[in-house]
Amino acid sequence: MKPIDQVRTWQQLQEHPDIWDIIVIGGGITGVGILREAARLDLKCLLLEQKDFSWGTSSRSSKMVHGGLRYIAQGDIKLTKHSVHERERLIREAPGLVQRLGYLFPIRKGQIPGKLLFNSLLKIYDKLAGIKTQKYFNSRKLLERVSGLNPENLKGASYYTDAITDDSRLVLRVLHEAIEAGAEALNYCCADSLLFDDQGQVNGLIVRNDINGETLKLESKVVINATGAWVDGLREAVSGERNIRPLRGSHIIIPHRFAPVEDALTLFHPQDKRAVFIFPWENTTVIGTTDLDHDSDLNQEPSISAQELDYLLLLAQQQFPKSNISKDTIISTFAGVRPVISKDRTKAPSKEKRDHQVWVDKGLVSVSGGKLTTFRLIALDTLKAALSQMGRSDASFLFSDKNSIITPANITPADLDLDDTSLAARLIGCYGNAAEDLVRNARSGELACIKRTRFCLAEVRWCAANESVQKLDDLLLRRTRLGLLLDQGGYELFPAIEKICREELNWNNETWQAEVTRYQTLWQQHYYLPETT
Repeated sequence: MKPIDQVRTWQQLQEHPDIWDIIVIGGGITGVGILREAARLDLKCLLLEQKDFSWGTSSRSSKMVHGGLRYIAQGDIKLTKHSVHERERLIREAPGLVQRLGYLFPIRKGQIPGKLLFNSLLKIYDKLAGIKTQKYFNSRKLLERVSGLNPENLKGASYYTDAITDDSRLVLRVLHEAIEAGAEALNYCCADSLLFDDQGQVNGLIVRNDINGETLKLESKVVINATGAWVDGLREAVSGERNIRPLRGSHIIIPHRFAPVEDALTLFHPQDKRAVFIFPWENTTVIGTTDLDHDSDLNQEPSISAQELDYLLLLAQQQFPKSNISKDTIISTFAGVRPVISKDRTKAPSKEKRDHQVWVDKGLVSVSGGKLTTFRLIALDTLKAALSQMGRSDASFLFSDKNSIITPANITPADLDLDDTSLAARLIGCYGNAAEDLVRNARSGELACIKRTRFCLAEVRWCAANESVQKLDDLLLRRTRLGLLLDQGGYELFPAIEKICREELNWNNETWQAEVTRYQTLWQQHYYLPETT
């Protein structure tokens, strides 16, 4: 697999200032999805991300690849069908990365919707996906399945399935697909300003490399602004309008033993009756999400507020009353900002639609909104608009179901020859065929799962060597999720990680100490408890 190399790619841009077919701005799931489909067309394409790949919404989602059950209730059968279709494809094409997960909707006396209505919706949901997973557990079987769940007024639970993923690794897997097909990508490179031709149409941009401080002028037939919640920043200059309502969703992560769920619980919060999840992820339990207007600077790390923390703890304590869940229980927190297309802030955030939209303004193609599950369809809609700007109409085959979202690996867990077959399956899901290279380059002891996680140090080493790691948080919060899963952001692993960073990134003692100080400050402020607690 071709490494993602920031230094090499920047040097190539300096030495060969060619005109690109497409430059994509934004390194989240939508941006890499567009890049992947553009590369499939043999277009000369480049992606620029102002921070790290998946730094924004795409590493801070609820990790769910779901079909949008709510859209059935709203009568949007077409959107639900598209969503469940994409979900099923991802499960088939990326086993070990996108995994089917059971969902339980506990029903208590007096609750609306009740068993009859909800089960009717679930039957439609399964039928649209071409599967049959819907069932019902009575209260006795439910309490056997979910140890410690509050039995008060409990009648039972409706069961169905969706899927779950490591959202950041999904971004990297798709990005690798694009690069293997001929695309290029740069992280920590910011689009400072747009360039225009004599007719006032966008034909390039000025990019600033935040690692070395250099700038470059890049020309392109089409520039695509796929920056999600940040889309108005570039688009306003050519459209004169702002359409994005940034909404913050926060989560808390606790040890699995305090809420030992094997399925996701869909629950109504006692305060506002919003649906909130308690679900298993990477050997922990995650509780979220909130849904609030985010008025802070989008370029600063978002973080959970004291009010959001109390809100989520209240739900956990209500549902698992004997587990003594408290602030002291929390391993970490994370908050992400979702882009919702809306100018009306009088509407409750949870009532806003999650549709995507594509705009073309003076040649700049912009896209925002939508869901993780349908990133490929969003990418295709965007690319269709971009190709129209180029005068091309030869992309109909892109919309064929024969095109895989993710190219399935042609190796099996047995090929990796690991004692831990579940680790082997996960490595193939996350890294594809590169899992062989990852295993081959592991040092002694690095292929054992790190305590309480499904990650191993061999992944840290491979990511450091192959995935444009510039900062310690790139490695611990996005390439791996160790900073979210271990106490104190993974402090106990620092000696082993320091050794890897010295060997693979050529960090000296001064660089390592500076990165540790920076990372620990960032983690304490944005991935742990809010200061007021």
